[in-house]
Amino acid sequence: MELISGHSTVVVAKEQVSCDLGGEAAILNLQNGVYYGLDPVGARIWNLIQEPKRINEIYEILLKEYNVDPDRCERDLLALLQKLASEGLIEVSDG
Repeated sequence: MELISGHSTVVVAKEQVSCDLGGEAAILNLQNGVYYGLDPVGARIWNLIQEPKRINEIYEILLKEYNVDPDRCERDLLALLQKLASEGLIEVSDG
């Protein structure tokens, strides 16, 4: 599995479908038939990566939109994206 860093670019994988559920996101991985759910912040990140986006750019957007400690924002963002990548829900390329 590829290591995700701030210089990586991420985009949702083609083999999934998703929808908004009252500000949260429901995602179905078409490869394995597993459903996933994202809270409102995760759903915001999911919306941001419908088109390829650098992780540093996502990080800056989140810092502007949410009252969050920068270190926690970075840690939580990288952890979420690593989890999504490990489940095959996003594609990662090195910047």
